[in-house]
Amino acid sequence: QVQPVESGGGLVQAGDSLRLSCAASGRAFSSYAMAWFRQAPKKEREFVTSISGSGGTTYYADSVKGRFTISRDNAKNTVFLQMNNLEPEDTAVYYCAAKRGTSHSDYPTEYRYWGQGTQVTVSS
Repeated sequence: QVQPVESGGGLVQAGDSLRLSCAASGRAFSSYAMAWFRQAPKKEREFVTSISGSGGTTYYADSVKGRFTISRDNAKNTVFLQMNNLEPEDTAVYYCAAKRGTSHSDYPTEYRYWGQGTQVTVSS
């Protein structure tokens, strides 16, 4: 199993960039697909992006395509989320999640391991 731990959140202005990191303890990190979800106040948790174990396949929600980039460094058991041109609508708690296997999913229930979340606040 793996245990994700997020870092890098903060308060930024609209148009700014932010980079989140997710360090995952455990073995066989490359056998886990990783994803970022986010949850805004009074809203359901929503899919943001995911990456396959090898890093060769990525998926993005339409709302972040062209602005966010997911990547991973399997040698360091870490996943990154580069967020550019941030908008107030991106304000949320961002969660890193892991699922064993290579199949993609944008359903939170498919991911077994979750971090505690990191707050991202974008002011207008």
